[in-house]
Amino acid sequence: MTWPAPKRLPWLLLISALVFVADRLTKTWVAHHIEIGGAIPVIPRVLRITHWTNDGAAFSMFVDSASPHTVRVCLIAFTLLAAAAVLVALIRLGSRVTLTTVALALILGGAIGNVHDRIVYGSVVDFVEIHIVHYHWPDFNVADSSIVIGACLLFLDSLLPHKKAGPAAES
Repeated sequence: MTWPAPKRLPWLLLISALVFVADRLTKTWVAHHIEIGGAIPVIPRVLRITHWTNDGAAFSMFVDSASPHTVRVCLIAFTLLAAAAVLVALIRLGSRVTLTTVALALILGGAIGNVHDRIVYGSVVDFVEIHIVHYHWPDFNVADSSIVIGACLLFLDSLLPHKKAGPAAES
């Protein structure tokens, strides 16, 4: 089996690296400027920059587990496996920049950002708090946003028509 030459792979990995750096910088800034549980209003009654830590998965799932260490280890293992799968997909698809490869690059950067926190600090820093009318969205961070945007781009790409690869497409 031969894989295509990853001509654009460095650019895609740069996207992942930029997501990781933006995630680290914002989490570090929050950790140094806002006390745990504190907040800075940005748009009153809509958007605040907060400082919370999340020991669980998305939306704080499993945070009240009777075995938090097991949850942490499982989340780290799952994220590392998922990141490896995304990296393999990027390497295989990395000869072109497409909606799919950009989406995968965003997901990879976000996954690495959050797993870094779990490994180094034991939890993930969340800091964006949004209220929409009476609904309070769970706090999130740059890595979470990148993962969600990447997933939405993959979904959008799945809805778009694509040319079928075949003998006619190769000539």
